[in-house]
Amino acid sequence: MVHELAEYERASEQCHLTAEQLTSALFPATPASGAATHVSSPAPAPALFGHVAVDEQDEPIGFALWFLNFSTWAGVHGIYLEDLYVRPTARGSGAGRLLLAALAEICVRRGYRRLEWWMIDWNPAAGFYASIGAEQMSEWVPYRLSGDALRELADHPATAGRRTGDRPGRVPDRGDEA
Repeated sequence: MVHELAEYERASEQCHLTAEQLTSALFPATPASGAATHVSSPAPAPALFGHVAVDEQDEPIGFALWFLNFSTWAGVHGIYLEDLYVRPTARGSGAGRLLLAALAEICVRRGYRRLEWWMIDWNPAAGFYASIGAEQMSEWVPYRLSGDALRELADHPATAGRRTGDRPGRVPDRGDEA
């Protein structure tokens, strides 16, 4: 279904996820019985969590993949919904609402203050999200560091992306040229 979502979002060429990668992210391997482990290094915990919606025949019709984030201002975790997808034949069935309700319940039960996600700007789900009380955030601008720029910064933190005239250790303010 992740590949179906990528196709829906007109980006199928960017989706390279394999079943093995998803399984590994959701269910990290634990050391084999009898394997030497250090006491302070327990088996890795999952960093990605998921819910699957199924129909009456127990066939998957949608999913939510999410992970924890943290608000330094509130001092508590929240949930970041990475992907929510309901197959076209099941849209309008309530599956999306139930998936979001499951995440909202986790937030309330655990004392998390936020359930957040991004949505592609042309997605018709905006009306659905508004109907459940979700508010579009406009004051925060998303940024992404990837590809060559990510590698350059990792390999050369002192000089990556530096332009002539930049001063070391300075973060430009809103008045500076970006």
